[in-house]
Amino acid sequence: MGEKLYPHLLEIDRAARERMDAMLPRMMEAAGVTEELKARDPMRWVGLINTLKAQAEEIVFQELIYG
Repeated sequence: MGEKLYPHLLEIDRAARERMDAMLPRMMEAAGVTEELKARDPMRWVGLINTLKAQAEEIVFQELIYG
């Protein structure tokens, strides 16, 4: 089992990271999270980024891990 489990977990991790890297910029664009917002209202920018990351992680978990 050890010979198959670790490579499988690495593949799931790689797929999850790739999905997050692809999903997050699109979500940021849709939510209006820009560098201008970061300069103008950094606290709001951080809040939005944290919220979007949590949403993206939940989607990835549902798709790749729980599903």
